[in-house]
Amino acid sequence: MNLAQILAIIIFIVMFALVVWDRIPKHLVTLGCGVLVLVVVFGIVMKSWTAVWDTLNIKSIGTLNFWYATSQSESTGVDWATIFFLGGMMVMVEGMALAGVFRWLCLKLAKLVHYKAIPLFLTFMVLAAVMAMFIDSITVILFLAAVTFELARLLKFNPIPMLLAEVFCANLGGSATMCGDPPNIIIGSQLGYSFMDFLTNTGVCAGVALILMIIYFFLVFRKKLKPAADVDTSNMPSPRSAISSKKDFAVSSGIFLIAVALLITHNVTHLTVAFIGVLVALLTVIYFEKRLKRVVKGVDYKTLLFFVGLFIVVGGLEQTGVLEIVAGFIAQICGSNAYIMVAVIIWVSAIASAFVDNIPFAATMVPIIKTLAATTGVPIATLAWTLAMGTDVGGAATPIGASANVVGIAVAGKNGYRIKWGEYCVTAAPAMIITIGVSMLIIFIRYC
Repeated sequence: MNLAQILAIIIFIVMFALVVWDRIPKHLVTLGCGVLVLVVVFGIVMKSWTAVWDTLNIKSIGTLNFWYATSQSESTGVDWATIFFLGGMMVMVEGMALAGVFRWLCLKLAKLVHYKAIPLFLTFMVLAAVMAMFIDSITVILFLAAVTFELARLLKFNPIPMLLAEVFCANLGGSATMCGDPPNIIIGSQLGYSFMDFLTNTGVCAGVALILMIIYFFLVFRKKLKPAADVDTSNMPSPRSAISSKKDFAVSSGIFLIAVALLITHNVTHLTVAFIGVLVALLTVIYFEKRLKRVVKGVDYKTLLFFVGLFIVVGGLEQTGVLEIVAGFIAQICGSNAYIMVAVIIWVSAIASAFVDNIPFAATMVPIIKTLAATTGVPIATLAWTLAMGTDVGGAATPIGASANVVGIAVAGKNGYRIKWGEYCVTAAPAMIITIGVSMLIIFIRYC
């Protein structure tokens, strides 16, 4: 291991430790460590401005492929498509909140379940998983988190248990389909698998795990969901009272439906998530032009900066070959035993994805599993479903493992709730272990 690799690992560990410590704003931590990677690792040690340029990845924004996918793009450095998409969705969500969409929905749902917190909790878990099968989990959490905090204020219960369960189920639901999670898009496009291939394979694992997770989170959080005081439901406002303007409601809901339709069909239309994010943001800005300041003010810029810094630090691991070393280690110890291969790939992928962005890890692992399948005779499909479940679900274990986690915690902070690492991991990590264990057993039974 050379000096550049050692320094990249040290910077990543320092960044991770400071984020866990949670005394310095997270976006300042990741941006500061990102600068160290660019200056110290790439500039002083490697003396490679190419590495700096590739990691910043600004050139990708000006390419046709960034807006209209004409070919499979490799994930390197800052994923500006994710930044653009997330920013655009934040603008859209602020417009929907301004129109009263979330308040209307939360009042409607509360009324349907007779204002009971636990039925809402169970409903939202299933809703998060189902929505994430077709819509990016970031969008799902942006949408559900806003509703959750609104309901918590009305019904006087702690919203954090519900949010944590929603975040995990959104990650789990995303593993069920090809368009549900970015690693699945990489695996499916490079290995030639379709939406239905994922649904009938990883979808089975996700479905079984979802049942277990509903039981698990119910047992863990049932006592914490009790209202702090008796709620007089007779004086609850009518859902219609949330709609101040039917036109605002219709237009903002229409923009959301456009986003959903484009996200579901983007593999057919080839319109990228960056294009979709910018489009819905522009539509929202144009319509809410007179109230633009209120819409733009609600965007969480600190979260966007957090992602930029995180992508740069992970880019240091990519450029120095650290991720390739991890992938090569897996190939070396597996041999030709299918059971060992599945166990190693799913657990290493899960653990790595809990701390390192799962998109570059999945991209690095795809050629490895191709080689393993060719040299050992283990079917490539077996390894593909193993890799998908490991990378998709593993990211749910920590606050920085997946984009939905970061967004959920950011929304909580915006609403006055600070979620610490210990509070998050004490429930999410066991849930991940259970899900990965069940998925591994299903893969053993079906494919090995």
